[in-house]
Amino acid sequence: MASADTGSTHEVFNQSPSFVDFNLFTSDIVLQAAVTQEGGGHISNWLSEFGAIAGSARAAELARQANENPPKLKIVDPSGYRSDTVEFHPAWHELMSVSMRHGLHCGSWEANGANGDGSVRRNVERAAGLYMSTQMEAGHCCPITMTNAVVPALKQQKEIADDWLPKIFPHEYDERFLPRDEKRSVTFGMGMTEKQGGSDVRSNTTRALPVEGGGPGGEYVLTGHKWFMSAPMCDAFLVLAQAPEGLSCFMVPRFLPDGSQNPMRFQRLKDKLGNRSNASSEVEFDGVHAWMIGEEGRGVSTIIEMVTYTRFDCAVSSAGLMRQALANAIHHCQHRTAFQKKLIDQPLMRQVLADLALDHEAATALVIRLARAFDLSADEPREAAIARIMSPAIKYWVCKTLPGFAYEAMECLGGNGYVEEGPLARLYREAPLNAIWEGSGNVMCLDVLRAIGKDPEAFQSIIDGMIKCAEGEARLLNAVEKLRERFANPSGLESDVRYVVEKLVHVTAACLMRKTAPDAVCEAYVASRVKGAYRGMYGSLRGADVGAILERAQPVS
Repeated sequence: MASADTGSTHEVFNQSPSFVDFNLFTSDIVLQAAVTQEGGGHISNWLSEFGAIAGSARAAELARQANENPPKLKIVDPSGYRSDTVEFHPAWHELMSVSMRHGLHCGSWEANGANGDGSVRRNVERAAGLYMSTQMEAGHCCPITMTNAVVPALKQQKEIADDWLPKIFPHEYDERFLPRDEKRSVTFGMGMTEKQGGSDVRSNTTRALPVEGGGPGGEYVLTGHKWFMSAPMCDAFLVLAQAPEGLSCFMVPRFLPDGSQNPMRFQRLKDKLGNRSNASSEVEFDGVHAWMIGEEGRGVSTIIEMVTYTRFDCAVSSAGLMRQALANAIHHCQHRTAFQKKLIDQPLMRQVLADLALDHEAATALVIRLARAFDLSADEPREAAIARIMSPAIKYWVCKTLPGFAYEAMECLGGNGYVEEGPLARLYREAPLNAIWEGSGNVMCLDVLRAIGKDPEAFQSIIDGMIKCAEGEARLLNAVEKLRERFANPSGLESDVRYVVEKLVHVTAACLMRKTAPDAVCEAYVASRVKGAYRGMYGSLRGADVGAILERAQPVS
């Protein structure tokens, strides 16, 4: 009989080891530099601790399990009664526990992050943590993001905030499907999108009828349909619906005050391209009870407080995924030999990797700087202007850059990158998400124009800061002056706004990198992104110190 041994035909060699058990903070020089520049150096021990967990082999295995075992909708229980619950693999719950234990679901609002000069920089700390948590597993960051983002919206209705905020802040995940008061902690989701409207939420048709007068903080009954209800396993949601006085914002809990289940009828979970570990749903509201947040008829301005922070997290998460893609690509190229040389030593591969590294460096500097603006915006008008105007611009560029970036990094691994056994295929499917959710590219660019049009003096303060940053660099100063001219009449820029917003982001990134990056990296970025012509592909750097760029970008064990 033939031998059953199927492993004796060849020897396995020239395969790169799995990229696991790397500390995602201490191995990332770019992230460390950005955090230090924005005043977060005092939190490096915390970030190092979390980086070791997020980059561990255990975290990678949890990510694999959570994505290979996606959530399931359980419409009825075994006896046939409506249950409308979502069942997750244990790996999902463990990932949620890790991120909530480290405060990523509420870290923007905790007041115990004061550094030596008395200021509080919680968004810098949390952004760096989210950047690494996304690399651990991206899907679970959806409810983490929305729970953190809901806080400023809830605070607009004091009595509701007093009831719910104490359950948001514990650093303990409670997966149980129970009324709020029986749980140790809660999470929040969001439902704005309807079939007919998409980004045009003012066209929503879900109706809200007042109970006993309604009004801010009052009870309403909702009837309608939500085409995208994010994270349906959460304990409560913010939604938009048409009240008698116009589109308004409402808090919809899964359980009513008497302990009974609010009759939210989930229709299905979305079959998405990526983000497989996370549940997104369609839901019917037929007599669902809700409580108004903010003024009636001002739903968009109320919920925008939440949307602002979810958009910010989209940019941070995309920057984190850029790092994961780049680190995997460099790691593979350091271990793989082709044509008698390591891939990392092949001139053209070095060009590609260095070009990728420049975009990653820019994205990281941008999102951590934006985090600092969020931290200081309450007290400093210029920081408030940066948060208001640059948030949509940075979200646009970072999130739109990721899909092409992820593809190029995947190609560096060849077929090993394309198969599902490795992380790059999953990352590539995840890549388009953040550019689509929380405002597509066109919406973000139009938001930039609106923000500048409403407050040109605020934009001028940003330009003034760029001029100061660009001092001594003629190419950068010239680019800043061109931005001032192009944005002088924002109303006439709509058809060209994508190009102009991209230039705004490139110039901003170049200014930031003058503070955080070595001269060789700054020079390559200015020459290729600010002064250079449009490039359609990665790998076309000219005259750059590729070795210096790659030395900075490689993951350090």
